[in-house]
Amino acid sequence: MRAIFFDEDDARAVVARLRADGFEASAERERLAGEDDDEGHPWAVVSDAPAFMLEVLVDTHDGWLDEGEEQEAPSPPLRLPMAPKRIKRPDLG
Repeated sequence: MRAIFFDEDDARAVVARLRADGFEASAERERLAGEDDDEGHPWAVVSDAPAFMLEVLVDTHDGWLDEGEEQEAPSPPLRLPMAPKRIKRPDLG
């Protein structure tokens, strides 16, 4: 899970809190598409903490939660017929 903050101090405070609670956490600069100013990039906090903990910290420090795209489990392969199905004369095959 990733939490995004515009202030470096907020990102560092969240990382410190998560590490104090026993979770892995790190802060890194998040480059946005079309943003040329290096100082304008937000900070991303990446952690293995539960989502509800990050939600509380995001609300406290004025950021947002980037849940990313959830991937669905692959569906089982389709069972296809080996030959055409006979409807009118099933006794032929």
